[in-house]
Amino acid sequence: YSSSEEEQEPEQEAGNRGGGAQGPPGASAGRPRLPAPVGLPGDPDPEEAVSDDSSRHGGRVRGFPHERGNWATHVYLPYIAQEEFLELLELLVSRARAYVPSLVAMEEFHLSLSQCVVLRYHWIEPFVRSLRERLTAFHRFFCVADQVKVYTNEKKTRTFIGLEVSAGHFQLLELVAEVDGVLEEFDLPTFYKDPSFHISLAWCVGDLSGRLEGQCLQELQDIVDGFEESAFLLRIQWEQIRCKSGNKYFSFPLR
Repeated sequence: YSSSEEEQEPEQEAGNRGGGAQGPPGASAGRPRLPAPVGLPGDPDPEEAVSDDSSRHGGRVRGFPHERGNWATHVYLPYIAQEEFLELLELLVSRARAYVPSLVAMEEFHLSLSQCVVLRYHWIEPFVRSLRERLTAFHRFFCVADQVKVYTNEKKTRTFIGLEVSAGHFQLLELVAEVDGVLEEFDLPTFYKDPSFHISLAWCVGDLSGRLEGQCLQELQDIVDGFEESAFLLRIQWEQIRCKSGNKYFSFPLR
């Protein structure tokens, strides 16, 4: 299974993948085809162009080339880490670095409800409006994320350690179905067909899954299972959904 934490440069625009440079060809019959004006007010300036020099991004490789006017977009559930969670994270990363010294702990945490897709700048507002309409009826809910798992992204250029969800799949799948519906309206790639919902904890460049699976993975799971606060800590209540498009954030509170 590929992790959804792909090579995004979240604060920047992204290149063309999934959505073409024109109006979305797969827009539903109930919605007019979106125009593709050039040079809209607020379009990014040329100097905002993204460098593809991987040395500027911790060795990460962009998953798609930069193209002006395209924005990397991601729908997810944000997780605000408590002190106890960060203590657990430190224990896990310290142990895992015995196997992969280049491992880097995440600084922000989330559970993905979409892949990283590409939106034209003028699609952002209708995309967010459609998300809001579809997600407005959802209530807050709990899930448990307590199973350590190793992931790679689709191109095998990054490896992740994550906490996989062991309870709460039904509600997450309901949310994904609605997000997928919006993505289909814009002819964008939907989420994975059999998703492994997870919160990524740490990452490294390259496919180093072979070093992290097996003995390392078992040791990490033992740390989680033996952590004093884990049963309480890893039962997470989700209170909002967030969409990040380029440097713009949009929140959708759960009821």
